[in-house]
This record gives sequence, structure tokens and C-alpha cells, in this order.
Amino acid sequence: MGRKLNAELWDKMHYLFRDFNDRMVHVQLDYDFEINIEALKTVLFCFFEKAPVLHSSFYDNKVHPYWKVEDYHINDVLTVKEVSEDDLAQEVNDFLVQYIPPENHVQMKVAVFNHGGKSTLCLVENHMCMDGGDLKYFLKALCKNYNRFVEEGVTPLEVKTGTRSYEAVYEDFTITERRAAKRLYKNINTRDKHGFPLTPDNIADASFIAKRKLSAEKFEQIRAAGKKRGATINDMLLTAYFYSLYELAQFNPDDSISISCAIDLRRHIKDSDDTGMTNQTAWMQTRVPRRGKDIFETLDYVIKSSNDFKNDRFMGLHGLPLLSLGYKILPHAASEEIIKIGYANPLLAMSNIGILETDKLALEGHEPYDGFLSGAVKYKPYVLLSVTSMRKELTLSMCVRGNEQDKIIVNNFFDLIENSIELLLQ
Repeated sequence: MGRKLNAELWDKMHYLFRDFNDRMVHVQLDYDFEINIEALKTVLFCFFEKAPVLHSSFYDNKVHPYWKVEDYHINDVLTVKEVSEDDLAQEVNDFLVQYIPPENHVQMKVAVFNHGGKSTLCLVENHMCMDGGDLKYFLKALCKNYNRFVEEGVTPLEVKTGTRSYEAVYEDFTITERRAAKRLYKNINTRDKHGFPLTPDNIADASFIAKRKLSAEKFEQIRAAGKKRGATINDMLLTAYFYSLYELAQFNPDDSISISCAIDLRRHIKDSDDTGMTNQTAWMQTRVPRRGKDIFETLDYVIKSSNDFKNDRFMGLHGLPLLSLGYKILPHAASEEIIKIGYANPLLAMSNIGILETDKLALEGHEPYDGFLSGAVKYKPYVLLSVTSMRKELTLSMCVRGNEQDKIIVNNFFDLIENSIELLLQ
């Protein structure tokens, strides 16, 4: 009998999300030199041994699901391929849109595509294992340990381990705060029928990743314009999302619409390095009562809605006790059915994953010259807009299971986003 690991609350929730998305998280980092493959293999092997959930299979026995630690070979994780510059984009796309079943013996796949003296590093991992916050940590730790191994011959060991439990969010509260937080049974997010205007679901649909870049100069303009109006970068991007969506989907301007935004619950943890690599992400529902007479009124609505959440001491923790209770008192199969009834999966969502710090992602002194991180491929009618920045250049991305017409729709949406941002800069 192989070693078993607990299936934590967020592991189970992301397993439930199989009806809404493929649960994969995607990374691409481009380097202007060829990566040392043996060093990368060594670091990956050491990290997989320190984080056994990465080489485990998920067992849904309908009562108490668990992870079973599996044997693996590093070649099951890492693929290395020489490609031409002309074929690079297609090779990267084909790798990034793959699906790793939870029953698989490894939950992360890595590829290095060498092309013309350069390397493109790609990574796909099961969101059940960790969220974007800890995946960014994983990437920085991977690069740090790679460099120490290449430069000093030091065996890679510096990666955090510890609890993967969602209850880590309560550990730094006072006793009174903890009691209050654990009584937040009500889910304050509500259902909204407004969705992204993709084509009807079709068995022939295939996964794709659409991206749009905004220059560093544009980033600075957005930041400066937002500062004048008391808005964060996130507020500005979210406003452009709302304003563009009304036009794209031809919603009634008087309709109220909500977009759920990812919240990193590590804000409640003083030192997240004491926890293992896991999920600590929830959602806040940003709502506008109407489109507004102009984009600046829309921005005012967004700022107010966002600030209402930010002023909540227990931001993101509402509903967690109820989820926990549901999974504890009922067999897993029954829990899922009950949670599906009460859980409002957002049709529209945005995740600002944040900065990809090039100095901390450098390999042998070579910082990545390009890259992005994006969330899961969503199934219609659900969509997620992911945002990352590198050297202040913003990358907007959407991972969609759709067709050529859907690609046109998403790219039209990006055009409208850019137009909306220009309005915000006036």
C-alpha cells in the first residue's frame, strides 16, 4: 500500500471544479540562452521529493478522497525538444493546453524547447496541488536552487514544506477573531446570469490560449491615471473589463453585472513560508449597478465595490466554514452534490496574478525576456481573464475551450479592453 496524503478542502473544491474548467495552470518563460538540462532535472526531482503531492494520484472513493504517492521517473515530468523558430509557437501552445488527469501519477509537466541558442521553459500543473501564488513561489525557488546547483554544486533543498490545510488562514488571528472567522458560514457571493458571449458549446471545441500585451509605457500611464482617481491597477483593469463587456455582449446599460476577482488568502498569514505549497485563493464579487454614463462612473462603482470588500477584516473567508462542514459531515459524493446546489461558480472572473520578478526568475544570470502565467481553461459559458506583468509589461490572457469564432470574439474583447483603457487615460 502506497503512502497516502490528505485531500485538503481546496483540493476537493478544485476537483469539484472539473465541471467548469480543466484545472490546469500554465506558465511560459523565455530565455536567451540554453538551459542546463541536467541541472533542471536535478532540481525538479528534489522538489518533487519535497512536495510528494506533485507525484501523487487523486483517488475519489466517494467517501473520503485522498492522494496516493506514486513512483515516477523524472522523464515523466520533463520533456526536452529542439524546435525551429517557425514551429516554436505551435509547440508551446500544444504543450500548454494539455490536460493532466487527477488520476495521473504526476501532477506537473515541464518542457524545455530549445530554438536558435535560446530556451523556452513551459510548465503545466494541476490547480488541485497549488494556486498561482504558490506556483510563483515554486518558480522562484526552482530558479534559486538551479543557480546554486550550477554555481556551487549545492544539492537543491530550499523549498518550503508544511501544512497544506486551508485552516492556516486562521492561525495568526486572535482567539476572538478566530472564533468570529469560523462562524462566517454565509457565502456573500450571489449568482449572476450575465456571461461572456461565446458560441454555443460544441463537442468539436478545443482548448486555446489568447493573449494581449500592454506595453510598460501603457502600464505607467494606467498607474498614474488610476492614482489621480484613487484607483489601483486592478481597479482600472477591472473597469475596462466591465465597460468592454457591456459593449461586447450588448448588455442593457441599466443591468447590474458582477465579476469575481481572485483573492490571495495569504494576506491573513504572517509568514506563508511556514506552510506547504497549496491553494489559498478565494473570490470577491465586484459588482456595478449599471454601466454608468461614462467609463469614469463605471470606475467609481468598481472602486466602491472593491473597497467594501477590502474593508472587511475577514476578506475572502466567508463561506469557508460551511464548505468545511459540508465535506466533514457527509460522504464526499453527497458533499459535492450539496455544495453544487449552494455554490455560485462565477460566469465572469478575473485573476490578477501579479508580478513575475525577472531577477528572481534568472537562470545563470539570464533573466527571462518574456513570459506569462495564466489560469485554467474554462468551459463555456465560464471565462477567466488572467493578468501578469513582467518588467511592467502587462499580459492579459484567456484560456478557453472553443472554436475559431470564439478566438475572434476573445480578440475583439481585447481590442475593446484597449479602447476602454484609452478612455480611462483621458
